[in-house]
Amino acid sequence: MATRAGLMRQLMKGGFPKRTEIKPANREAAKKTNWNILRGDTVQVIDRKHPEFGKQGIVKVVDRKRDRVIVEGLNTSPKHLKPDPDRGLAGRTIVTERSIHYSNVNLVDPVTGLPTRIARKILEDGTKVRVAKKSGAIIPRPEILSQRRKPKSATVTSSDTADIDAVWEVSYVPKPDIIMKEA
Repeated sequence: MATRAGLMRQLMKGGFPKRTEIKPANREAAKKTNWNILRGDTVQVIDRKHPEFGKQGIVKVVDRKRDRVIVEGLNTSPKHLKPDPDRGLAGRTIVTERSIHYSNVNLVDPVTGLPTRIARKILEDGTKVRVAKKSGAIIPRPEILSQRRKPKSATVTSSDTADIDAVWEVSYVPKPDIIMKEA
């Protein structure tokens, strides 16, 4: 039986062990290996109970660990930000997109404009493509995937080599006594 004193002693020692149990939804998401919906795809909400049912949008983020997607302009809700008087920021409310479960959206067929399921095929030249089940049209990979989500830093510092010819210049000369010991 846990008493108040016993609980306090346990907390003073370093707290209670944290739960390491993985949620069942996340366990199912970890089993998945093929993802048909990619960042930049146009999707439509197919869940009839969802308030955004029938609306289409472009996928901004695919969260593979939680099996969810964030669609631009859909499933929005207000988010209240606290004021920060030290930095001179007032409290405000912004509207953000919340995630939708992966199973509640389908890719939009480029030919018909309706939601469709996906099949995968390998073309004669060996490239893997996504094919719409309804029309049989090939769904191309979005162009946005060729760009980096976080651009590489282009800042030049003093430690960077400015001159191209200086890159090939030998700057390390080993001492002669080290060479004699190795031989």
